[in-house]
Amino acid sequence: MLGDTAIAVHPEDERYQDVIGKMALLPIVNREIPIVADSYVDKEFGTGAVKITPAHDPNDFEVGKRHDLEEINILNDDGTINENGGRFAGMDRYEARKAIVKQLEDEGYLVKIVPHNHNVGTHDRCHTTVEPMVKKQWFVRMEELAKPAIEAVKNGELRFVPEHFDRTYLHWLENIRDWCISRQLWWGHRIPAYYCDECGEIVVAKEQPTVCPKCGCTHLTQDEDTLDTWFSSALWPFSTLGWPEQTEDLEYFYPTNVLVTGYDIIFFWVIRMVFSGYEHTGKSPFQDVLIHGLVRDEQGRKMSKSLGNGIDPLEIIDQYGADALRLTLVTGNAPGNDMRFSEKKVIASRNFANKVWNASRFMLMNIEKADFDDVTLDDLTAADKWILSKANTLVKEVTENMEKYDLGIAVGKLYDFIWESFCDWYIEMVKPRLYNDEDSTKAAALYTLKTVLTIALKLLHPYMPFITEEIFCSMQDEEESIMISDWPVFKEEYDFKAEENEVEIIKTAVRNIRNLRAEMNVPPSKKTTVYVVSDMNAILGIFERSKVFFATLGYASEVYVQPDQSGIADDAVSTVIHDAVIYIPFAELVDVEKEIARLQKEAARLAGEIKRASGMLNNQKFVSKAPAQKVEAEKKKLEKYTAMAAQVEERLQSLLIR
Repeated sequence: MLGDTAIAVHPEDERYQDVIGKMALLPIVNREIPIVADSYVDKEFGTGAVKITPAHDPNDFEVGKRHDLEEINILNDDGTINENGGRFAGMDRYEARKAIVKQLEDEGYLVKIVPHNHNVGTHDRCHTTVEPMVKKQWFVRMEELAKPAIEAVKNGELRFVPEHFDRTYLHWLENIRDWCISRQLWWGHRIPAYYCDECGEIVVAKEQPTVCPKCGCTHLTQDEDTLDTWFSSALWPFSTLGWPEQTEDLEYFYPTNVLVTGYDIIFFWVIRMVFSGYEHTGKSPFQDVLIHGLVRDEQGRKMSKSLGNGIDPLEIIDQYGADALRLTLVTGNAPGNDMRFSEKKVIASRNFANKVWNASRFMLMNIEKADFDDVTLDDLTAADKWILSKANTLVKEVTENMEKYDLGIAVGKLYDFIWESFCDWYIEMVKPRLYNDEDSTKAAALYTLKTVLTIALKLLHPYMPFITEEIFCSMQDEEESIMISDWPVFKEEYDFKAEENEVEIIKTAVRNIRNLRAEMNVPPSKKTTVYVVSDMNAILGIFERSKVFFATLGYASEVYVQPDQSGIADDAVSTVIHDAVIYIPFAELVDVEKEIARLQKEAARLAGEIKRASGMLNNQKFVSKAPAQKVEAEKKKLEKYTAMAAQVEERLQSLLIR
């Protein structure tokens, strides 16, 4: 109240039309202040009349500028009332507040006190109320600086990814105001302004002047304020390279290609680097700005000290490795979108690193088994060509995704290829060849293992640099380091679509066999005869050529490829794939007598469980006195045992019919 210099009402508020332009008497200090009309006022809030304190409220400051109001600062820097506070001068602001309320009450001005929620700012650490104050500051005039930065986005010199962030960028620049660059901090770049101790002349200079140009005084004092942090950091792209000198580093590295940053500082840093770059060098400091989201906790909350939900990256790295943490932060992440961090994800990434490590160990353990230096593409089997073709396609897709900054999509494809196609399928396919001393295709298998693993490691290196470097340097000596090795490129000679189709047919057959065995509870250790029947010679040829690894993957003791069902038992179970049927003799899958006995025993056990649960649920004492959770648990058990008993009975009947 001590600093009020006006009362404002809405210009369309009919209640106050007759008082606009008149003067009111401010209690306590007995100062006459004008009543002004301003659309800033909310007619529906309170009385619809708002006191204006331009020196201590940002919104009131703007109202004051529009109506040429006096700005009266009533606070000292330590939060006490200054000489403009009359008899309250020297009092702490909180003491003065109580004293003013008491005086209002004593003099009959206080009508009533009504609690209400407000948005007065407080410090996030000590929770002290923040008091805005008018002070002289240094500003940068922004209108001319903003123009080249705006044009850069409009003409395509500067690009945002995702591109919708350019709207945020342009909205801020096209509505920009002059930038206050002075801060009252303990450290930072000092404002290069010097004040003459005699006449007060202000001199702005790179070096401290020795003489006042106005009065000749030799005593000048530098401004105590520091430059805004963002002002200093906006110079970073070129000042770190030797600017303003035209250094070799500046010539080579400026402008750079891409800036990677979070969307929460797009205004403060990105925009200021851009207009500073144009102002001082005539160029944008970068071509692309890749905007990423924030890393949040499992509940989607922003990590903060107050919530205590942050993580220490060093602890995560000590526990799981830097590669695992890096992979976690990029997996499943799209530009501009937030991601939720969880330890489970880091564990999954660590497990992936183990998978890559074990795959490389498998290759290194077998690398001495054959000389593959002279292997050509003609020596490769269908399985070799399949994985090489898949890797070749992966190179093309991952490169395209990375060039579009779809890093999460790129690493997702890499993850699936390495874990599933390379480790779970191809390595299992080649094991019989590597373990058979008579196999003439062993060299081709080793050549393919090394070639594909090298490609995969290079593609994975940006995401997991440490493990890829270690493996790369251990498995070859042609290139010094994976960091400076050639990036993989798509090769037409590695495009084996026919072989890809062949192996996909084999994979489908293997999956169907495994599903069939799982439904019948057949353990992987139990091998059976497998018949492949098709009236198409092309299909028969595929399975004939792939017998070695098909038998291993399909848990087969023998594989027969034939055009009809001759020699196949009538009770054989079957599974259909495209243009072929897979048969497995039932008797080889299951010992019928033993399985019947096992199922009968299981049926009796389940009947006992059903009887027990039913008895408890039919007992009114139990239902009425037992905790609700216990009763509900018994209901779920009865439901589960009933469903299991039905499945056992169905399986038992199918065996008895046989």
